[in-house]
Amino acid sequence: MTIRLYDTDARQIRDFVPLAAGCVSIYLCGATVQAAPHIGHIRSGLNFDIMRRWFEYRGYDVTFIRNVTDIDDKIIRKSAEQGRPWWSIGYENERAFNDGYAALGCLPPTYEPRATGHITEMVEMMRGLIERGHAYEADGNVYFDVRSYEGYLELSNQDLDDLRQPSGDNETGKRDKRDFAMWKSARPGEPSWETPWGRGRPGWHLECSAMAHKYLGTAFDIHGGGIDLIFPHHENEIAQAKAFGDEFAKYWVHNGWVTMSGEKMSKSLGNSVLVSEMVKAWRPIVLRYYLGTPHYRSMIEYSEEALREAESAFARIEGFVQRVVEKAGPVEAAAEVPPAFADAMDDDLGVPQALAIVHTTVRQGNSALAADDKEAAVARLAEVRAMLGVLGLDPLDPHWAGESDRGEDLHGVVDTLVRLVLDQRQSARERKDWPAADAIRDQLNQSGLVIEDSPSGPRWTLGPR
Repeated sequence: MTIRLYDTDARQIRDFVPLAAGCVSIYLCGATVQAAPHIGHIRSGLNFDIMRRWFEYRGYDVTFIRNVTDIDDKIIRKSAEQGRPWWSIGYENERAFNDGYAALGCLPPTYEPRATGHITEMVEMMRGLIERGHAYEADGNVYFDVRSYEGYLELSNQDLDDLRQPSGDNETGKRDKRDFAMWKSARPGEPSWETPWGRGRPGWHLECSAMAHKYLGTAFDIHGGGIDLIFPHHENEIAQAKAFGDEFAKYWVHNGWVTMSGEKMSKSLGNSVLVSEMVKAWRPIVLRYYLGTPHYRSMIEYSEEALREAESAFARIEGFVQRVVEKAGPVEAAAEVPPAFADAMDDDLGVPQALAIVHTTVRQGNSALAADDKEAAVARLAEVRAMLGVLGLDPLDPHWAGESDRGEDLHGVVDTLVRLVLDQRQSARERKDWPAADAIRDQLNQSGLVIEDSPSGPRWTLGPR
């Protein structure tokens, strides 16, 4: 068994060989908490949640770090605009991110460090880089000298002569306009911390290099994030860490965007879809299916139609699960997933191909139910539960227990009303008034309810919208 991953640095799929046998260390660039998350933000966490689950299924002990950037230019601007403390904005949105991750079934990280909790580590890294000739102080700022590190831009495959390095406000004193800020001098009214070079605050890139070093050491297995982070963020992380003396990440794995009308979903473009609103309109498990089942490196073009298709596809899986449980009672997940599923997941986390095995197994299980082959149906459900468990999509998992189709608070009310109508339909069937019974079912179907006659009586579910 060998897991293979696409390594952005190597520009090819590589066999995964861990630094420490039986262990996997992962650092994922997490939230910058200037605003509440949209589904594009959560996709990254969800993709790496599936990666983590697969490594754990394969028997690895996983250490998973997902940081929080709780201080940057955008947070400071929001603070000024709203007249609120910067830390209040950061904490409020950090909670919103964690609520979003939890709603979609992401496992909590091993550690989730905040940037502002690691100023000491950042100062130590800057001091070391200055001593080694890779960084310098100017006007209270500390810059990284990009020409001092020979491997700079290898990840993004750019030419230094053509580079345009993004710069923030008040970045004065650069020796070369391509140098980037690791520390920014304090400005009146802004948050700041004391350093040997004066009061100031950290630059974005320094935060992750310092936190990865603290929690994963001088070398670790996988560094992840969205493709938009390859440059400048990940490129600058590499320069800082390796110039400091770390080996840093062995594999670089990047996920694709969620787009709207061909553009990256972004708060600045005004085209974001907030997770907090989406979970009110769609079941969280359906959102997980929608965001987690395309290949992690592919783009997802957001549309209501695509969400409805995901809802219908998952309903077919969930319906099979419910029917077998009604017929046979609780069924435990199989100890192992089918070999074809495992092969797909081992090949660069091929979730679309793995999901095809899930649907094939569901069809086989439905055929067994139709043939009244209880044993075969149970066996197929055990396999389906094992596969869905890896994907975080098992509807029988305790995490999803009690999740309603469209609002837990209304489910009991709707159920009572539907039962009254179903009692009327049953009375019509008992007196053999088939037209009346069919008319009631048709009216329920038109209202969005699907009625199925099961051995334990009629069952209703919400149909695809």
